[in-house]
Amino acid sequence: MKKVLKITGITILIIFFLLIAIPFAFQGQIKDMVKSFINDNLNAKVEFSDLSLSFIRSFPQAHVTVDDLVITNYKPFENETFATAKNIAFTMSVKELFKSADEDPIVVNSIAIDEALLTLKTDAFGNNNYDITKEKANASVSADSSGGFAFDIEDYKINNSAFTYIDEKSNTQIYISELNHSGNGTFSEEQSQLDTETSANISMSIDSTQYLNENAIKLDALIGMNLKEQKYTFMENKGYINQLPLVFDGYVQQLEDGQDIDITFENPESSFKDFLAVIPEAYSKNMSSVETTGDFKVNGIIKGKVTETTIPTLDINIVSNNASFKYPDLPKRVNNISINTSIKNTSGNVDDTFVDIKTLNFTIDDDVFKSNAVIRNLTKNMLVNANIDGTLNLANITKAYPIDFDKQLSGILKGKLNTSFDMNAIETNAYERIKNNGSVSLTDFVFSSEDIVNPIQINTANMTFNPGNVSLNSFDAKTGTSDFKATGTIKNLLGFLLSDKKLQGNFNVNSNNFVLSDFMVEDETATKDSNKTTSESESLKIPDFLDCTINANAKTVVYDNLTLKDVNGTLAIKDQEANLQNLTSNLFDGVLALTGTVSTKTDVPVFNLNLGAEDFDLSKSFKDLELLQNLAPIAKALQGKLNTVIKLQGTLDEEFSPNLSTISGDAFAELLTTSINKNEASVLNKLNGALNFIDFDKIDLKDIKTRLDFSNGLVNVKPFNLKYKDIGIVVSGAHGFDKTLNYNAVFEVPAKYLGSEVNRLIGKINDPEVNKITIPVTANITGTYSSPKVQTDLTSGVSNLTKQLIEIEKQKLLDKGKDKVSDILGGILGGTKNETTKDSTSVKTDTTKTSDPLKEGVKDLLGGLLKNRKKKQDSTKNQ
Repeated sequence: MKKVLKITGITILIIFFLLIAIPFAFQGQIKDMVKSFINDNLNAKVEFSDLSLSFIRSFPQAHVTVDDLVITNYKPFENETFATAKNIAFTMSVKELFKSADEDPIVVNSIAIDEALLTLKTDAFGNNNYDITKEKANASVSADSSGGFAFDIEDYKINNSAFTYIDEKSNTQIYISELNHSGNGTFSEEQSQLDTETSANISMSIDSTQYLNENAIKLDALIGMNLKEQKYTFMENKGYINQLPLVFDGYVQQLEDGQDIDITFENPESSFKDFLAVIPEAYSKNMSSVETTGDFKVNGIIKGKVTETTIPTLDINIVSNNASFKYPDLPKRVNNISINTSIKNTSGNVDDTFVDIKTLNFTIDDDVFKSNAVIRNLTKNMLVNANIDGTLNLANITKAYPIDFDKQLSGILKGKLNTSFDMNAIETNAYERIKNNGSVSLTDFVFSSEDIVNPIQINTANMTFNPGNVSLNSFDAKTGTSDFKATGTIKNLLGFLLSDKKLQGNFNVNSNNFVLSDFMVEDETATKDSNKTTSESESLKIPDFLDCTINANAKTVVYDNLTLKDVNGTLAIKDQEANLQNLTSNLFDGVLALTGTVSTKTDVPVFNLNLGAEDFDLSKSFKDLELLQNLAPIAKALQGKLNTVIKLQGTLDEEFSPNLSTISGDAFAELLTTSINKNEASVLNKLNGALNFIDFDKIDLKDIKTRLDFSNGLVNVKPFNLKYKDIGIVVSGAHGFDKTLNYNAVFEVPAKYLGSEVNRLIGKINDPEVNKITIPVTANITGTYSSPKVQTDLTSGVSNLTKQLIEIEKQKLLDKGKDKVSDILGGILGGTKNETTKDSTSVKTDTTKTSDPLKEGVKDLLGGLLKNRKKKQDSTKNQ
């Protein structure tokens, strides 16, 4: 007995090891078979990481697994992924493994697909990415005559997979996610039943309109299969859209040119709670405790053929009468709900499908809201005709229904409006095809957005809807401490509300007080529930949705530490760029004019402006305006008026002030100065100490004109002229925004200001022309504005002037001596000539008299020169 058991155990062990080892011998054959099948049948690139065979996992059947399958399209969808699957498993009889490629097809009994993603796509030219099967020359030969795979499936599963359908031609998208589907039946018999279970989330949009959005669907269905006629009939079944139950009856039959469909459906119950069940659970919350009254019924008939040119006719109706609901945790009840809506198609032409909302009414408290609409041409250029009449307290929406808005809603909306348009007209701004009539008013509404920092409290807004445009009759709002009122015309309000179009219009805006910080920095008094949407660190962004022109008039505008009065101008806003046109204001007791652009399209806002100032108070403007402080820091010590034109460009910081290190431009300035505040000018104090012959309190600063340019934090000042009495001054140089200085001031100083020695020499020369002599004295100013350094060449200038004066005196004495010699020589020559007419006694006397003057003259001349030279030497030594 022990021997029998031993033999049996050894046999079982051998069989077990064979079951493990044999698959390795067949794996190569199976791989070749799969690759051969793919190459023979698919016009696509197919890859997989591994293919394995097991006799243990599905014993006594063979279990084949394909891992990491990827199918990639060729042209015209080159390199686009058609399908992927983490794992595909087949079971089949072991004998199927021994068939060669030219024998009967391999029969597969079950299939399991895990984490598959299938994308079906039709491009704008009608090409399909799923047309990847190869056409065979002997297509007339039956499939049974060639090798490959045949399916005699008893069960199949698709686990945690997804499906995408994109039709660019009709602008249709269908997304199915979290798809789990299983079925079992006998596919080899002509008449059988398939028992299926399906769950998934589905989203669908047609022509940019979202019809389903992550709606949960579920269907447990027993389907009768007539495989000979390819007809599938609904038997026992129950489906759900979100939590709305539906039952189906009818069939789907496959035809050569499409499908024949004859299906009816309805919700088996009639409670209004079924309507709330259609709404995704994320929005409807827990409905189990919701109180409802009234009925709700959905029924539909889908009948006809699906071909390339037709769809089935549709007759789907949704009706509810005198219904209401109330959530137990919310204070408000929605009453008198009436719904009567149909989705119809009577021709089988997809373009003839339409939605007829005959009635959609409800009340909350005393607010009554009524509406109806007809929507046609759903798959192309949608046509809408709608009527709205009612009053709605926006705050009651969240008090009656558990919906979470990003921002709080408040305000009273009243409207009576008829609108008729097509979506193409909205997208192309074809205003003549947008027909609006009626009026809408809004009171006590709080608006907040990602594009603004503080919420805007709209006190009143009244609009009249006209064909092609909307008239803004009144608009009264405030944000922070700012107030503004507006009137104007809006061109495409529906395009802005219903699509991604920009808000276009022309507006007249008036304000008593407009504080720019209300739009840029966090309001410290804002409460937690104040709808604030932008953090402190974010800078102001010009709203991207605006495309408008604003004529502005503000009594007071506060920007940083500046207060502008009587601001007037035009602001053209488009593509996050504001174009300032002829903006004027009273500022610093003068007038400011501004033109240019400010753009927030980039992460860092940029500007390019022309700024004009007339009669600015010098001390006020240079004290409060940082830009002027950096362009001319010394000017804040001046009293008087400023006229200037500045062209500048650069970037703005988070507080919308210029980043001084980035600005560049040029300026022309005229200073009408009356006095200097020496306490604000350490540079002048330093110059006073270096040049004691100038009293800078009395320097003439009237009508100073200069040009300068600036970039990279450096200001270059072109030469400009100053005057002190009869001293001319030319100033030029540069300084940095970091207050570093590098200037030269050249003083044309008359000799009389240069000390007693110079004045003594001038007196000795005794010539009026000498008083006109000037020397250039250069003061080099470096260091910083608060700690300047001044160096002059005054000492060398005085020394050179002294030498010059001595040379003049010397030359003058030489000229004087030459004159004396000339006179003496002239006398001698004159005396000789006269001797011929006089007697000998006279000549002797004259000769004796003239010899003495010559001697004395030469003596005086030489003595004077020697004396002068001695004095010059003494003077030089004294220096």
